[in-house]
Amino acid sequence: MDVRLSTEQRALRDTAVDLVDSLRPRSVIDLSDAERTARLEAAVASTGWRQLRDADEDGTPYASAVEVVLVAEELGRGLADVAFIGPTLAAELRRLAGVTAAASTETVAMKPDLSDIGLAGQPSTAVDAAGASSSMLLAAGELVAVSLGVTAEPLDLTRPHVAVPRDANAMPIGHSISTGALTKWTAFGLALTCADLVGVMRGATTLATDYAKVRKQYGAEIGSYQAVQHLLADAFVAMEGSHSAALHAAWAVDALPGDEALVAAAGAKAYCARAARMVCETAIQVHGGIGNTWECLAHVYLRRALVSIDLLGGIGANLERVLAHNLAGSRS
Repeated sequence: MDVRLSTEQRALRDTAVDLVDSLRPRSVIDLSDAERTARLEAAVASTGWRQLRDADEDGTPYASAVEVVLVAEELGRGLADVAFIGPTLAAELRRLAGVTAAASTETVAMKPDLSDIGLAGQPSTAVDAAGASSSMLLAAGELVAVSLGVTAEPLDLTRPHVAVPRDANAMPIGHSISTGALTKWTAFGLALTCADLVGVMRGATTLATDYAKVRKQYGAEIGSYQAVQHLLADAFVAMEGSHSAALHAAWAVDALPGDEALVAAAGAKAYCARAARMVCETAIQVHGGIGNTWECLAHVYLRRALVSIDLLGGIGANLERVLAHNLAGSRS
C-alpha cells in the first residue's frame, strides 16, 4: 500500500476542505439556517461526490474508496449537515448489483440497531436521509426500494434518520445481490464510517484546542496547564492513529478480496469507534461546564460520532467479525 496521496487526491481533499469551511455550521443555531443548508446541499450536489462510486461501462467505479473517504472525513470534520454516507452506500449497493443509478436521491435502510442492512417487512431506519425520497433494503436477497415515513427525532443533529414503515410497498429494483457483494459493501461502509469518525475527531480536537488557547483560569490560558495538554495530546494521537486505520480500510476495499477487506475495515472500525468516543468526551471535558450546554458544538460532534459508531456495528460487532474470520482461517 502506497500511503501517499496522489496529486488528484490532494486536490479533491483541498476542494472538500474549502467547500466545507465556507458553508459549515459554526454554532448550533446555524443548524436551523435553511438558507445556509440549501447552499451547502446545492454545492455538494454540484460536485458529484455522491456519484464517485458510480460505474463506467465495464463496471469499474469512477473513484477509489480512498477518494470517497477523503471527502467523508472533511464532511465529518465540518459537521456538514448534508446527506453523503447514506446516498453513497445506496449507490454502492446499486453498482455491486449491476443496477442503473437512481434518478433521485435515495439512502439505505438499516436494522433498528444500525448493525446491518434492513430487511423488507421488518422495522428499519433510513440513515442520513436528508432529501431522500426512498431507501434500499433486502427482500430474500433481492434489492428493493421503499418510500420513507416520518422523520425520527435525531440523535445526530446533522443527519436525520427516517422511519421506514413496516407495511411500506417494496418496489423491486430487479436485481439480487450476492453474499460476496454484500461483504464488499459492508467493508466499504465500514471504511466510510471510519472516515466520518476521523473527521469528527479532528473537528472536536480543533474545537477543544482553540478553546484552550483563549479560556483563562487563575490568570492563564487553560491550555498552558499540563493536565489539559495531556488530554489534548492523547486525543490527537488517537485521531492520527484512526486516520491511518481508516485509510488502510479504504485501500483494502479495492485492493483485497472481500473477506480480507472486511477484516481490515472491521478492525479499523473497532479502533476508530473506541477512539472517537474518547476524543469527543475529551473535547467536552476541556470545555468544562460550557461543554455540556446546548450552545456549544462539542455535543454535536459527540452526537454525530455516536451514530457513526453504531452504523454497521460498533466495537463489539466488528471485533466479532475479525475473530470469526481468524477462527475460520485457523480451521481451514
